[in-house]
This record gives sequence, C-alpha cells and structure tokens, in this order.
Amino acid sequence: MGVPLLVAGVMLATPGMAVAAGKLPPAQPLVADLESGSQGCVAGENRPYVRFVPQLAAVLRGRAGDDQPGGTERVKAEFEAWWKTADGIEQRLAITTTAKTQGSQFSWQLPAEIPGGTVISWHVRADNGEAVSPWSSEGAGTACEFVYDDEDPEQPVVLSADYPDGDAWTDGVGVRGTFHVVSPSEDVTFYSGYFLGGPQVTVQASGPDGGADFHYLPETSGLGRLHVQAFDRAGRSSKPADYQFRVGSGRAPAARWKLADPAGSRTATAETGPAARVGAGATFGAGAPSGTDVTSTVSLDGTGHGFATPDAPVVATDKTFSVGAWVRPAAVDGRRTVLSQDAGQGPAFTLGLRQADGRPAWSFTVGGRPLTGGLPEVGEWAYVLGRYDAWTGKARLYVNGKAVGDEQSVTPAAGDGDFQIGRARGATGYRDRWQGEIGDVRVYDRVAVSAEIAELGSRKAQLLGHWALESAPEGVSAESNGGQPLKLGPGATIHRSDDACDPSADPECDPFDLVLDGEGHLNLDGLSGYAATEKPVVDTGDSFTVSAIVRLADQEPEHPMTALSQGGVHGDAFKVRYVPSTYSWELVMPHADEPGAAETTVARIERPDGGQGVGHRIAVVYDDATDRITLFVDGYAETAGTAEFHDSWTSGGGLQVGRGRTADGWGEYLHGAVDQVQAFAGALTDREIAVLT
Repeated sequence: MGVPLLVAGVMLATPGMAVAAGKLPPAQPLVADLESGSQGCVAGENRPYVRFVPQLAAVLRGRAGDDQPGGTERVKAEFEAWWKTADGIEQRLAITTTAKTQGSQFSWQLPAEIPGGTVISWHVRADNGEAVSPWSSEGAGTACEFVYDDEDPEQPVVLSADYPDGDAWTDGVGVRGTFHVVSPSEDVTFYSGYFLGGPQVTVQASGPDGGADFHYLPETSGLGRLHVQAFDRAGRSSKPADYQFRVGSGRAPAARWKLADPAGSRTATAETGPAARVGAGATFGAGAPSGTDVTSTVSLDGTGHGFATPDAPVVATDKTFSVGAWVRPAAVDGRRTVLSQDAGQGPAFTLGLRQADGRPAWSFTVGGRPLTGGLPEVGEWAYVLGRYDAWTGKARLYVNGKAVGDEQSVTPAAGDGDFQIGRARGATGYRDRWQGEIGDVRVYDRVAVSAEIAELGSRKAQLLGHWALESAPEGVSAESNGGQPLKLGPGATIHRSDDACDPSADPECDPFDLVLDGEGHLNLDGLSGYAATEKPVVDTGDSFTVSAIVRLADQEPEHPMTALSQGGVHGDAFKVRYVPSTYSWELVMPHADEPGAAETTVARIERPDGGQGVGHRIAVVYDDATDRITLFVDGYAETAGTAEFHDSWTSGGGLQVGRGRTADGWGEYLHGAVDQVQAFAGALTDREIAVLT
C-alpha cells in the first residue's frame, strides 16, 4: 500500500477518467459499496459521527463484462480525503493501494492526525494500470462524509424536585419521582443509567436543553442513588454522575378503617380519614383471619342495610390509588362488592368478586374494565387489593399478597362521590352488596408496592403444639406450652440417651443407639405402637403445617408405614407415610371423610437410613389461600412434592403419630423413631421450613 501524501490546497490526482488506447476503464465504484468504518456512505446532516479514526473501505469492480466474481481483472484503489481548516484552507490526503482481483474489498486506515470536530469528505476510484474509473462522487454518486468526534461529552447534572439530594428524607415508598438529567454538551443524543439495585435504563435526549427524564418508583426506604452517563452521537460517554437521595417510608393510608369497633356501634372509627356511618345490617365483633394483626371484623348481611360509608370521597380515582381489605365471603354468587367509590350513577371502581368463565373470581374494576383472578370460597379468608398506577395507566389485582392475572391498561373515571364499604352505586341505587366479613380497609393515594402488599396479605403461621418427646410419665408426653399431650399406645416407649453407656461393663448397652434430638425420642414397634391427641390439633380445612423428625428402624420395611396423620371416622384428612416398594415418602390427601373417597398423592423419593443417622425432617404444608399442598423432606420440596388441592375438609379426630386409617381400621404402624413433632395453624414458608428445628 502506498504512503498517504498531504498537500495544502492541491489535488494530487487528475479528476475524471483517463483512458489508454485499447483498454476499457474499470466500473465507477458504487456508493452502496463504500463504508466509513462500520457506517455507510452518507453526506449532509445524516453523516455519521465516529469515536475512532475510521478505516475507509470500498468494493471495486472491473470493466464491464468482467466485473463478476471470478473475473481476472486486477485493479488498484485510489482513495482521497479532504477537509477545511478553521481558517478555510483545504487539506487533502491521497493513497493508492496494491492491486487485487476485481470484486475485492479495498481499505485505507486514515492516520491519527485526522482533525476532530470537522467534516471529512472522501471518495475512491479504481485503476487497472491503463485506465481509471470515474470517482465515486461523480455523476449520480456522492462524496462520503463523516465527523471524527475526539471529545467526550461533559458530565451530566441531575436535578429532582421529588427527591432532592442531601440529607433530607423524602416521603417516598410507592411515590414515583422524576429525575432530570442534562449535560452541557450540545451533541448528547441519549443518557444511560440505573437506580441502585435496578436495571440499566436508556432515555433519549429531548427538549430545549437536550436533557432527559428518568422516573423511579421506590420499593423500599433508605439511601437511593442514580448513576448516569451522557452519550453523544459518536457513542462517546461522559464521566458518570452519581446522584444520592433519601427515600422515606411509605406514607400512611389516606383512609383506614380497622372495622374492629365494639358490637352495637353504628360508626366505624377511622385510623386516618373520616369516620364511616354503618347501616343496620352491619354487625361488629365478627371473626378475624388468624396469623394477622386483625382482631375482629364487621359482618355485612348482604341486604340494603349492610354497608358502611364516610359519606365523602377519600381518594382521587383518576390518579394513582390502591385499595385493599381482609374479606371472608358468606356467598359467592353474582357480583359482590367489598369497596367502591361513587361516580355519578355508577362506581369509579369496584373491588370484590364477580362471575368469570362460569365460576366466581376476585375482581378489580377500574373505569368499567374488570381484572379477575383467584377463586373466592365461602368461609375462606382472603386479602384482596386493587392498584391503579396513573403514570403507567395500568391496574392490577392482588389476592393474598400475590398478583393474579395480568396488569392491564385501563381508563379511569373521576369519582368524586362517596366511598363505599360493602356496596356499589348503580343507576337506581346501590347494588352488588357484600355478604360476609370485611376487616382492615386501607385506601392509599399512592402505589402500594409489592413488598408491603405481600406483608398485608400474609398470615403468619401460629404454633399450636410442640412435642419434644423427652419423657412420658404414665404414658403421656406433654406439649411444651401446656396444650394437648400425646398419649402413648401399647408398643410405644420413650427412649432416652444414656451418657453413662459403657459396653465393656454392660454388654446390652449400645453406644450407637442415639437419640434423634435432645434427650429422648419416641420408639414405635411397628405392630401397635403410636401416640395421639384426643382432639384435632390443626384445622385441616384451613392452612396448616405439621412436622416431625422420623428415622426408620429397618433398611427394607415390609409394608407402608404412616408417620403422621389426622383424620375423621372413615379416613385421614392428611397422611404422611413411607412406601418401601418405591423407597418414597408419600403425602396422601383424601377428598372426603367417606369410605373409598378419592385421594391425591404427592410423593418425593428419599431412601431410608436403616436405623442409623439423624433421621429425616418430614413436613407437610397446606396453603388454603393458594390451594397447594407440599411435602418437604429435610427442608426441600421437589416438583413431585407439591400439587394443587382444592378439596380439603375439616377432620374431627386427633393428631396421630405412627399410624393411619386403612380400609380395615387403624394400621400402617411405623417401626422406627419419631421426635420433635410440631403443628402450626397456617402455612410455613419455604425459608421457615428450611430452618425448622
């Protein structure tokens, strides 16, 4: 390749076409075959800006009739580039490459001395040794242009009226803020950045100042930070700017009624917002969901008198809002309204239940568009919340702390009428009345974020019984908090550790006969041994958790053996057993307390330890809110260990350790050891199961 030559104000090659007798010139290079770096050949306002001195490239063709691949014509490329200095003097560079076969790509790496911030023009022509083609810029062609950008944009400045920088804590969780980012540089095309813990976001520069707005919805309180850079049209980036701010806790509800007023009250006291007038069909002192802070609720009878209202609006329904409550329906037919706000002769929104696809479903309707999901059940508690985000224009429904269905775009109605509990406005009066309980109504004038929705809709499991099985005076092993004891049947004994065991002095002493946990455990003979309470411990019709440590006595048991169960007259509401034929622990759930009732089996394979080791922690968790049941072994549940279960029923029998119901009565006696039996009202989380002791 030749050496480029720079001459001020002089063209180093004769323009146009030179022809030697007897040989045709090569074809004129096509603009489509030219590139400035990776950019196409463009001139004018759309010329590319490049961050590195580019390599120019061109595909050159031979003479007509010999310009196809495989042709023999060899040509050289003559490149020429030019620009003007600040005082208007034209500068040119030119180079001629070595010869290649026509159809090849030819290139020229421009020298580093190319000036920055200046329009550089260039063209190319082909030379076959006897004739040259027209320049690529002649005729219908054009000169290629680019600008070498050798300066980074200036560091941007961040401003936010919603979340000022500094030490001030700004009311924030659930309140979206705007952060305006602008660089003094005039050639910025976009800004890229992220909020602490969030994804990378790119926003195009716009507006008279060439800035951009970043929007942020804080999910947690604490120190926040926006890390952002400016990028120019060449892709050069500025130094990053770090803007720090402090996010306060989410502001309290605009209105809240616990609905835990004394029986006989005709007014619902407000924690925030206005007190609510209560109809004659509303009765305070009703039950509350266990495992929550709710102490009591109001029961509405489903008539025209079953309601509560503050006789005033409490939220702007065409702006961001969230509404939720604990509810327990006594009827799930038709449409039933938990919360609404009047808008003329209809509601601006409703939260409650309706019929969808032939069955009841929870619903949140905004501006006439319903979002549905979940399955309301008579007598079953649920936390229902609807959320509308005016910034996104979308609404979402949550049941028991989890989103159900998809987030959907809605057109809100401006409802400046009265807020309603237990009914919705219709053209001829109120309708769609709630029948059942409602508690802890909250109305937010902000976004209720995922973490607080999960917290609002959670029911913490409550310990009902813990049997350490350390001793059993007179055949009774106490519950640690004075609850129902476990009574030992024949063939059941308490084995305690023997710290003084010395096989040399006592041949019958076995130093390897270890206690599972603590100072003792329950031994069962596999023939008639069991332990049981007189009455039910867990409500099997609601969420529950039962757990125990179990160690089998035999490497190869001869028959299935039940470790834990609780049932009724004809069968067990749940049964955890070991099946030797498949080396698996099984969770069996009959659908009714009837002979031959259908049942669901959830299994997880786990080999026995043959009487050695520390045994296995077995746990069964039923979540009535999601209608899912899960079997855990040693803190883990595989896919085969969980299933949907919609047919739970309340058993009337006691908790059984070491036996279960069979077609012939009590059977499936366990041969092995059991320790640390625990029972909970409510479903323990996966994390709680993993650390269960």
